[in-house]
Amino acid sequence: MNITLTSLETEHSALLQAKIASQIASQGDWLPFSKYMEMALYEPAMGYYNAGAQKLGSGGDFTTAPELSPLFGATICSTLMPVLEALKQTGFPTQILEFGAGTGKLTTSILTRLNDLSFHLDRYDIIEISPDLAQRQQENISDAVRQLGLKTQFNWLTELPENFKGVILANEVIDAIPCDVIIYQNGLWYWYGVACQNGKLVWKTGSPVEQKLLPESLLSGNLSEGYVTELHTAANAWMQQIASQLDMGLFLTFDYGFPESEYYHPQRLEGTLMAHHRHHALQDPFHLPGLCDLTTHVDWTQIARCALAQNAYDVYLTNQAAYLLDAGIGDIALEIGNPSDPEIFLPISNSLQKLLSEAEMGELFKAFAFSKKLETLLPGYVLENLPGLRGRNRLEIQANFRLPRLQ
Repeated sequence: MNITLTSLETEHSALLQAKIASQIASQGDWLPFSKYMEMALYEPAMGYYNAGAQKLGSGGDFTTAPELSPLFGATICSTLMPVLEALKQTGFPTQILEFGAGTGKLTTSILTRLNDLSFHLDRYDIIEISPDLAQRQQENISDAVRQLGLKTQFNWLTELPENFKGVILANEVIDAIPCDVIIYQNGLWYWYGVACQNGKLVWKTGSPVEQKLLPESLLSGNLSEGYVTELHTAANAWMQQIASQLDMGLFLTFDYGFPESEYYHPQRLEGTLMAHHRHHALQDPFHLPGLCDLTTHVDWTQIARCALAQNAYDVYLTNQAAYLLDAGIGDIALEIGNPSDPEIFLPISNSLQKLLSEAEMGELFKAFAFSKKLETLLPGYVLENLPGLRGRNRLEIQANFRLPRLQ
């Protein structure tokens, strides 16, 4: 990959690398990968998400589904409407909380669709840790609110409210939560962290991993010497916190990942960790720290177990294409665009292809949902009755790990 950097970009990355090297030296010449990933992404004024550069869209490093088309957010509303209507009819405020709202495109497309459906949303909260993205969100959402004439209350929060009742959304959030990396050597698992040699950041094996921290697939699998993969302690803790503090409502997220049996497949020898820079995927996570995004795929089985451990009513997983088709994206596309007018409908058709194609986002990206206490709002409620969630559940843990239903 040959990408010319500006002098400011080069200096920026060098300064962050020097700070990381100093941290490594202070920790005995070895740093857990999760700490490196945290600094590379979130170090104040220096990390990827806190340094001000454009991240999303054609001029950034990657493109998300809401950036591709407002159809994505409009289709999500098909899933949300029965929940929001039930909250309204029961006398609860109708509210949505979104984690990591990017540029605000998902928010504005949801607001636009709800407005088209003549539904008034009482409150929309956003939790965003990137200051520059929060500023872009406020600008873009304010413009949309003005144009639509909405009276919805908007709030930017720093933490999840307790006993939240409503809908919680997250699009491509879990993949950016810092993970740890481990390596299989001589019949044991070891932490695989970061060292500094001759001024360069390199991989270095650390101490053995406690067996209780390992997923079952890594304890029973027949894996090759040098097999590398990830552990997602922070992501699992994040999911448990959300499931604990969602008192009543629906959680819905979209991200790339696999159930545990696929995630820790014997042929996945190098894990799922990737760097992204200007729409290029890189294997080296130490390339240009502060300028590259770092992500891992999601272990959906562990995420589901964390939700169930906090009394989630039920959990559901499908691929993005199946979700969007079941939620009616085709009908919404025909409603928004005129198929007889190529100038209008061709961009819609192109975005549909990217969202649904197995070769694009349709299979790799998954939709995951869980609910709590919705049966008190929707008599006879079953998660799989909501639009978008009516297809085959791809979570193999459902039968063995479902908790008792609330009486």
